Amino acid sequence: MEYITLSRSNGITSKGSPYVTLKLANLEETITLAVWDVAPTQGPAVGQLVRFLNIRDNAGKKSANLSDMMPSHQEDFKVPSPEHPLYSLIPRPIERAKWDDTIQHLLSFCKDDKLKDIIQDFSEKLYAPYSKYPAATSVHHAFPGGLLNHTWQMLHMFEGLYPVLPYDDVKPERVILAVLFHDYGKVFEYNKEGETQEAMYLLGHIYISAYKLHDELKKHDIDEHEASRIVHCVLAHHGQREWGSPVMPCMQEAVIVTYLDNLSAKTDAITNAGHMEKVYALDTHVIKS
Repeated sequence: MEYITLSRSNGITSKGSPYVTLKLANLEETITLAVWDVAPTQGPAVGQLVRFLNIRDNAGKKSANLSDMMPSHQEDFKVPSPEHPLYSLIPRPIERAKWDDTIQHLLSFCKDDKLKDIIQDFSEKLYAPYSKYPAATSVHHAFPGGLLNHTWQMLHMFEGLYPVLPYDDVKPERVILAVLFHDYGKVFEYNKEGETQEAMYLLGHIYISAYKLHDELKKHDIDEHEASRIVHCVLAHHGQREWGSPVMPCMQEAVIVTYLDNLSAKTDAITNAGHMEKVYALDTHVIKS
């Protein structure tokens, strides 16, 4: 059967052999597949078509060998034309107009002019790099531009959430800036193909993100009292120490950022999983109606 590649991550077995984990889809199913003996330089890339002669299923874990995999129609791995039935399944970054509309709507909630200027400035600066990088190597938004879509989803959800919050002490500028910067470090953790870089292990995206945001707040003369509260929302966005969060969320804005992040990530994981597939981030199997 012919599939389109939704995401890809490279790995090495305990014996030193290369392999890839592919998220694949066609009009009938979405599957996760380990393909053995595939080097990082070999196809397919995200968005390219691929066929398999044989796929093995061992208690729900699907795998294949390099010899089972071939380009579509015996050609090089390639992205399908817009007329191809699987073309619409390729994940893509959201359009600039959607991003700008969300930012402008959120700015209408804000009252702090200094922070509004920073939001406006970095919403423009971050669109281009975020549209080229993944948010992860697997699980959620694991495609070029996934970082943009994940960030936009969080901002877009906050558009609807903020007006109905029953609390007057929530400062929207803190949430917006924290969301904009919470995964900034992933531009350094991954390359554009989603391959892990040294920065993931040396520093980690939470530190990189918090450092960058704090540095920018200082450059814009934001007082340390306010800056520390905004940066806290980034440091705490994983929500629990066992999930890599250096601190626990201890402010309304930090809790909101944490749950926006979880909602975007986990719903995307379900959307991109196949029926009865185990999603380890949720510790359960996904059921599709």
